[in-house]
Amino acid sequence: MRALLSERPGGPDSLVLREIPDPDPGPGEVLVAVEACGANFPDTLIIEDKYQFKPPRPFAPGAEVAGTVEAVGPGVGGFKPGDRVIGSLLSGGMAEKAVVAAEKCLPMPDAMPFDEAAAFILTYGTSYHALKDRAVLKAGDTLLVLGAAGGVGLSAGELGRAMGARVVAAASSAEKVALARRHGADEGLVYGPGPFSKEQSKELADAFKRVCGSGGADVIYDPVGGDYAEPALRAVAWEGRYLVVGFPAGIPRMPLNLTLLKSCQIVGVFWGGFAARDPAGIARNNRELLDLYAAGRIRPHVSERYPLAEGAEALRRLAGRSAQGKIVVTMGAEDGRTER
Repeated sequence: MRALLSERPGGPDSLVLREIPDPDPGPGEVLVAVEACGANFPDTLIIEDKYQFKPPRPFAPGAEVAGTVEAVGPGVGGFKPGDRVIGSLLSGGMAEKAVVAAEKCLPMPDAMPFDEAAAFILTYGTSYHALKDRAVLKAGDTLLVLGAAGGVGLSAGELGRAMGARVVAAASSAEKVALARRHGADEGLVYGPGPFSKEQSKELADAFKRVCGSGGADVIYDPVGGDYAEPALRAVAWEGRYLVVGFPAGIPRMPLNLTLLKSCQIVGVFWGGFAARDPAGIARNNRELLDLYAAGRIRPHVSERYPLAEGAEALRRLAGRSAQGKIVVTMGAEDGRTER
């Protein structure tokens, strides 16, 4: 089989396409013939040894796959060859076949295409855990989403709408804000490129306050970090919740006096840790997400698809923060990039 491998630490250009032996599923595992693999920002970190986990090399990046079960290991009773599944794993997804723990697989709905399935669990799972479990988002709350046109940002906006919140989308261009509004946001704000001077930071904070309204944002969903974090926190409501999701713009330094003045919470969101510690909770959330998908209330926006041989370009797009929605790497014919 072919796999796109990280053989040494480095950026997307360090990845190499290799022919390697097919893996065998062990106890409690299934072998998935991969049709599509979702690309996510952590993939750009893990190949540079900058992520929380460092898999032994060589490895293929890619943490969410959709495909068909080809074989099952000893002790697996819930799946059989031929089943369509969505699988979550730390790495290994950008390959024609992947071994996935059976407990990390979900039956794939008949009506769900492979590209959407590969773009579903990590982004919607992260956002649903953030909004439901960590922020306890309520109907009528104002939700401010930074990076609102990215994979997790779009999913947060859709879920916020489904949960009855007023959604304010903030992104780096009018095009991105328009996309977020098509996916459920009620209001939008375009912010400029950082880093910001002290005066620019104050101007951005004032802009966040204006668009969120006099009461401020009850929940702030921040998958961006950097110089955007403090201005957003200054727009938080009394007893609001600020969700720390990611740092593509850098790890911010936050003035903690604001948490005292607003009586607010800064709340970490680590979906992978939640999945490892609370299997019942993650299973419940996944069922609820699939119900929302079946009802047509959420749907991944797959903006670009790359064949496996061009998977490095998918990660370059993510690292450059130019992607909108989700990018998916497919294992089909090498016919170049497609968009929708």
